[in-house]
Amino acid sequence: MKHLPVAVQLYSVRDDASSALEETLYAVKEMGYDGVEFAGLYNNSPEHMKELCAKIGLVPISAHVPLDDMVADPEKVIGDYAVIGVKYIAVPYLQEDRRPGTPGWEKTIADIKRCASVAKEKGIQMLYHNHDFEFLKIDGKYALDILYDEIPEDLLKTEIDTCWVNVAGENPAAYIRKYTGRAPVVHLKDFVMAGKKPDNMYELIGIKPEGASASEEAFGFRPVGHGYQDIPSILSASEDAGAEWVVVEQDRPGPDKTPMESIRASREYLATQGW
Repeated sequence: MKHLPVAVQLYSVRDDASSALEETLYAVKEMGYDGVEFAGLYNNSPEHMKELCAKIGLVPISAHVPLDDMVADPEKVIGDYAVIGVKYIAVPYLQEDRRPGTPGWEKTIADIKRCASVAKEKGIQMLYHNHDFEFLKIDGKYALDILYDEIPEDLLKTEIDTCWVNVAGENPAAYIRKYTGRAPVVHLKDFVMAGKKPDNMYELIGIKPEGASASEEAFGFRPVGHGYQDIPSILSASEDAGAEWVVVEQDRPGPDKTPMESIRASREYLATQGW
């Protein structure tokens, strides 16, 4: 059976990509990845990024673009990614004043809807990449589900991050299936967590903590297949839900691997599953 193509979120190897982009992309291709998801362009023009991906043979499938950047100049920011040829753009993260349960939440929904409309005009599908804070309940319903209720499916589809769904206390495979037909891209992310969810765990994805740091012992990212996640069930659910791509993401390497070694370990694990 032919499985879905596998991409890597370049945020996973951001320092390597920043210092040696072309060499990093060649290494990603050599590992067996079919495509890439951007998290910035590393001071390169969109034309150059398009050329690089074509030369190396990687599909520029999608991009994580901060919502505030898109809101500030949607035509230019989204237009740059249209030049590259991405099929998807994802809202990657919300600052605290934009999250559910704050006065900025309704504006967030309106801003995503407006940017999604611009993206659609340029032939790009907007996605939303969740963390766990969207699993706050508002009037008995998760804010993440409210977001998808408020914005039509043709404007906004899901990019379900399976790690954060699990951290929020939900079953990742079940949540992917919940959005069957609306889940074109699924993030594969593995982790370990000891006991209760630690405070300031977002430090591990590059967010500056306000209090005590989260320790690696309390929560840590791992290569796909090397942590707590039931990856076979997640892969099966992704296929059942009609996904087009799965994307490996590891925000920070574990204690025994570099970022490049981490994404290689993820790809090697997926190969053992026939992917």
